Amino acid sequence: MIETIFCILVGFLLILACIDLFVGVSNDAVNFLNSAVGCRIAPMKIVLLVASLGVLIGATFSSGMMEVARSGMFRPELFSFYDVIFIFCAVMIADVLLLNIFNSLGLPTSTTVSIIFELLGAAVLAAAYKLHTEGASYSEILEYIKTDRTTTIVSAILASVVVAFFSGALVQFILRLFFTFRFQNTYRYLGGVFCGLSITSIVYFLVMKGAKGASFMKPEYIEFINTHTTTLIWIFFILFTVVGQIMVFLKWNVFRLIILSGTFALAFSFAGNDLVNFVGVPLAALDALLAWMGAGQPDIHSMAMDTLNTNAAAPTIFLVISGLVMVVTLWVSRKAHLVLQTSINLSSSSHGEHEQFGASAPGRVVTRFGLGVARACKRFMPSLVAAFIGSRYIKAPVVKGEAHLPFDYVRASVNLVLASILIASATSLKLPLSTTYVTFMVAMGTSFADGAWSRESAVYRISGVITVIAGWFLTAMSAFLFAAVVAFLFFTCGYVAIMILMVISILIIIRSNFAKQKTSETTSLVMQAKDDNVKILNSISQAVPVYFDRQLEVVDRVMINFFNDNEFKLRRDFNKAANIEDELARIRSEYYSLALYRPSNGTNNKLTSDAKHFFYLTFSNMREASKALRLMSERAVTHVANRHTIFEGEMKERVLDITQRLHLISQSLNVMAKEPSAANVEAVVKLTKKLNRDIDRSQVDMVNIIGRQHVSMHSSEMFLAFLQGLRDMANRYVAVAMMERALSQLVAGSKIDNTLQNAEFRSQVLGSTERTDSEEMILSPVEEEVEGAAASSAAPAPAPAAGGAEPAADSSAEPKETSATATTEQK
Repeated sequence: MIETIFCILVGFLLILACIDLFVGVSNDAVNFLNSAVGCRIAPMKIVLLVASLGVLIGATFSSGMMEVARSGMFRPELFSFYDVIFIFCAVMIADVLLLNIFNSLGLPTSTTVSIIFELLGAAVLAAAYKLHTEGASYSEILEYIKTDRTTTIVSAILASVVVAFFSGALVQFILRLFFTFRFQNTYRYLGGVFCGLSITSIVYFLVMKGAKGASFMKPEYIEFINTHTTTLIWIFFILFTVVGQIMVFLKWNVFRLIILSGTFALAFSFAGNDLVNFVGVPLAALDALLAWMGAGQPDIHSMAMDTLNTNAAAPTIFLVISGLVMVVTLWVSRKAHLVLQTSINLSSSSHGEHEQFGASAPGRVVTRFGLGVARACKRFMPSLVAAFIGSRYIKAPVVKGEAHLPFDYVRASVNLVLASILIASATSLKLPLSTTYVTFMVAMGTSFADGAWSRESAVYRISGVITVIAGWFLTAMSAFLFAAVVAFLFFTCGYVAIMILMVISILIIIRSNFAKQKTSETTSLVMQAKDDNVKILNSISQAVPVYFDRQLEVVDRVMINFFNDNEFKLRRDFNKAANIEDELARIRSEYYSLALYRPSNGTNNKLTSDAKHFFYLTFSNMREASKALRLMSERAVTHVANRHTIFEGEMKERVLDITQRLHLISQSLNVMAKEPSAANVEAVVKLTKKLNRDIDRSQVDMVNIIGRQHVSMHSSEMFLAFLQGLRDMANRYVAVAMMERALSQLVAGSKIDNTLQNAEFRSQVLGSTERTDSEEMILSPVEEEVEGAAASSAAPAPAPAAGGAEPAADSSAEPKETSATATTEQK
């Protein structure tokens, strides 16, 4: 029975390792793919093939790193088999739960830092529990921990962040002085030498220094490499320098060889250093189980785990299987490709685009200090030196029909080669590093040296560096405490707690990583649009119903929780509304990237410009609808938090009835996404006009309701806030429907409908006429108004040429009465 239980536990850890490996590679593949893909040095399939080879071979070089999980943080000889298995279970489950919490909160984290401190936290708790049961003093805890090794590992991880940034900045600055941004001429003389230096460095640090960590490497091979190191370095340098120079003479792009080699090297380093984060603990648990079973299954509380101290190489078959899982993930994981596209977009060196990190107070302080230092250096620097450096930093013009590259070939080469060297060096010393932090800090250093930190972006990137360093400490403390808590539950509650948390972990992984993410697909489609008008239209058609349905879901929850007087759930609804607004603001900001792209000669520039303008207006209106939802939910939270009266009766019925009308608009918008025809636009218009008139009637009747039902001022204000929020949402989306229809006509090469050009009709639909001045207009049947509008639209009106920008501007007309819809979005 006991054997079955431990086999189940170890089997669960192995399954968790496979899932964790899939998820980890999906998130971290961007570290070694984005430079090659971002500079477009080769087709995506070639880059993936090179990275796959690097990952597969690098996995076999990770055997030496498995020692970190087996005995790197604690002394296994002082723990029993029972203790060790519980420690490993606590580490893996805590890792899943902690990383999910960090990702849901949007906090930067590192699998390396988390696994190290989880091992430390679980081991400290296990030692404390063991000492407590034995009646010994807690002062003996440090005897169970390898303090010297722990200090070395922790110091290496922290130091790597600083070293990565400054080495990236220094190397990039030196190379930029040699190559400049117009390196096409310079690299004719230096390309071969740069190729020789880069690839020789890769071979030395990855293969020669990492050979002793390979599971298949024989001792005599390692001895040969150590004996002839200098000779081998010179051979490789001369060989690759000659090869590089031949490529230059033949007018082949030598940077293709360097960048693809760097991609291979970084993928190799990632697999060699990070594989222990995913499979190290399960393989250590498997070794412990096999040792216990091989010893005849003695008492689980008395058998010491001395066997984990042996430097046995991990079975090559397990490492190869792990490498294959990572390779398959690279090719089939949609999430990996979406994360990659997002990262490339965020790492652009063009100023003013969306940044990965927001501004922070420390970032602003450092930015002001840095600007002051820069001004001082400029005053004291000799003019000739400043002029020389400035001449080396003149940017090359963008060729018409091409987009701005996030970074050029020189910077991509440094990002890849330098990061792989740093990680491989640590791997050869059996020191785990955070590959995410190292690659990020190298990229920050090279971008800093390249002058990409202008006043438009410096505060965000400095804040990003500070956030990464702060995230290191936060991850470390959280991982230590979280693993200790989980281990405490296991040691006190036994197998029941393990089984419960096992199920929770699996559910969390599935929910967090395998659920369909429509918003990511929308962002991806926008990034691919460039000057493709059809893709711009598709991105709008896909996003409109998705986001309106999400907003409508929040509206429904707000109404339910408001009338149930549930402040806690209302706050959760408010957070969801704020998140939707942030997402739409982020997608809307892509108009800047679209605007930067210079259309090719065969593109209709006028049509493309108008399509991008429609994109901007559409997502501006969708964002404003989310803003109205956020303000409405915030007002509801305040009302309930202040314990004001929740109105009932006729007021409640009217609000819920108008809310249900939004569901009809949602159905029409979903139909519009498939076919943006005039009839479908008219359906949305009718529904919105009816909703606007009903809201008008409710506002007029509010005076009578106050006197008749003695409604408090706060309830009255809340009722009107609900009506206004729902009106704003409907008005924004009917404007979106009109724009979607107009854009589809422009893309198809036809004229825009006369109805959409009729400013008076649009203002009536959107509620921008002075309707409250006439009670007859408020109380008139909606159907008659629609017929009248249709009749007026039948009159001939001058149609602008296809691609005209005026209809887009007019169609964004908004209500003048309300603050949320006062004017067309101008920001």
